[in-house]
Amino acid sequence: MLTVGSKAPAFAAPDQDGKTHNLSDYAGKWVLLYFYPKDFTSGCTTEACTLRDNYEGFKKIDAVVLGVSTDSVESHAGFSKEHELPFTLLSDPEKKIVAAYEASGAWTKRISYLIDPAGKIAKTYDSVKPAEHATQVLADLAELKK
Repeated sequence: MLTVGSKAPAFAAPDQDGKTHNLSDYAGKWVLLYFYPKDFTSGCTTEACTLRDNYEGFKKIDAVVLGVSTDSVESHAGFSKEHELPFTLLSDPEKKIVAAYEASGAWTKRISYLIDPAGKIAKTYDSVKPAEHATQVLADLAELKK
């Protein structure tokens, strides 16, 4: 995994609507960049829905949630719609972001990075528990913002 304090790798990728997002679009904001293996699978659905259910907490502290997998824009569109996800899912079929953030494996690894407003890695999560991840990140954000 990338180390805390290192510069977060730049990226550009389309979201579930085909709109391109760059990390630089979020300069000055906290960003949870979470990687997950596959749309519509049980663990990934649990994680996405838990983030959805806690999304107001992220909005209150002006934090952005970005999910990344190698699934297509179309798959992300269906997944986002079916589960009413209020945050962005980025499509990385060429595995460029996955590789840059060391999330490569047989499947995309379920890992996350909390990126600070200056674009540096503030926290890494290498053992993500889908049902607990959102509350863990919100608690960490509360501590880091003190």
